[in-house]
Amino acid sequence: MAATASTRRQFLSLLGLSAVAVSCGTTAGAASGKGQTKTLRYQGWAGQVTLPELAEDLGYLEDVRLEWVGNTISGPQDIQSAATGQVDFGGAFNGAVVKLAANKAPVKAVISYYGSDRYAYNGFYVLEDSPIRSAGDLIGKKIGMNTLGGHSEAMLDLHLRRGGLSRAEIGEAEPLVVPPVNTEQTLRQGQIDVAVLSGILRDKALAAGGIRPLFTDYELLGAFSAGTYVMTDRFLRRNPDTTRTFVTAVGRAIEWSRSTPREEVVARMTDIVRKRGRNEDTAPLKYWRSYGVATEAGLITGEELQLWIDWLADRGDIRKGQVTLPDLYTNEFNGAKKSSSTAKGGS
Repeated sequence: MAATASTRRQFLSLLGLSAVAVSCGTTAGAASGKGQTKTLRYQGWAGQVTLPELAEDLGYLEDVRLEWVGNTISGPQDIQSAATGQVDFGGAFNGAVVKLAANKAPVKAVISYYGSDRYAYNGFYVLEDSPIRSAGDLIGKKIGMNTLGGHSEAMLDLHLRRGGLSRAEIGEAEPLVVPPVNTEQTLRQGQIDVAVLSGILRDKALAAGGIRPLFTDYELLGAFSAGTYVMTDRFLRRNPDTTRTFVTAVGRAIEWSRSTPREEVVARMTDIVRKRGRNEDTAPLKYWRSYGVATEAGLITGEELQLWIDWLADRGDIRKGQVTLPDLYTNEFNGAKKSSSTAKGGS
C-alpha cells in the first residue's frame, strides 16, 4: 500500500514538474515568424491506429502532416510530453487532463478521442477459476493496468467505492503497472490477480478463453467519452488554422469510423500499420470495433470533465475550485461537428 501511495505522489509530482517546464521551455510546434506550423509531432501506440493517423490516411489533414516521434506508454506521459513541448498534442484520460491543469500547465482539451460503449470498453478480468467475485475480494489483490493515475485506476476506485469499501480498504487493493501487450500473459501466469484489458488486446484475450470479466467501465458509467487530446494555450494562439484543421480532421475520422463498415475500417487500419513500417503485428487489428467516443465528432460537453473534477476533489487530489471548466476545454476548433449527422453511440 505504501508503494502505491508513493507512486501516486510521484505521478502528481511529475505533473507539477510538467507545469514548471512548460512555463520556461520552448512551446510545442511554435512556428517561426508569422507562419503557422504545418507539422504536428506526436506519439503513437504500438500496433494501433490513432484517430489522427486515420485522419491523415483519409486525407482529412489537408496540408498538415504528422511527424511520429515514438510510441507512448500511457496517457499521462503523453499529455506531459505535450505540456513540455516534446510533442504538439497528446491524449489522456480526462482525470489526468484535470490533474495536469490543476498543476498550472497551460493546456486545453480540444476534442474527445476515446471512450466506452458496448464495443469499446475497459474490462477488469480474472482467470475463470478465480475466487474473486466482488469488490471486497479485491482487498490485498494485485491489479495490472497500463499506468497509475489514469483511466483504469479511476475505474477501480469507483468500483470499490460502489462496493461499499472504506477508504482504508480501498488502499489495500494494489494497482500495478503492466505493459498492455504483457497484461494477458501476466494474468495467465498468476503474477497478478486481475488484468485490465481493452480494445484489441481485450478481444484477443477473450477469444483465447480461460478468463471472465469482473466488471467494466461501461457497466459503471454507461457510454461516455473518456479522454481528450490537449494542446498548449500558446500553440493554440500561434497556430489557430493548423489546430482547426487537425481537430476537424480528427472529428471527421471519428464519424468515418462510425459510418463505415467495420471490415473496411479494419482493412484501412491494417494497411496503415503495414505502410508505416514499424515492425508491428497487424493480426490483432481484426478485433477492432469502435473508438467509443460518445458525442458527435468528438464534441466536448464539459460533463465528461466535470465528473473527474468532482471525483478528484472528493478524493483530496485537488482542491475544490482549483480547476474550472471554462479554462479546461474548447470546441472552437472543431468544424466537423457542424457537418456531421451521426448520433451518439458506437458503430
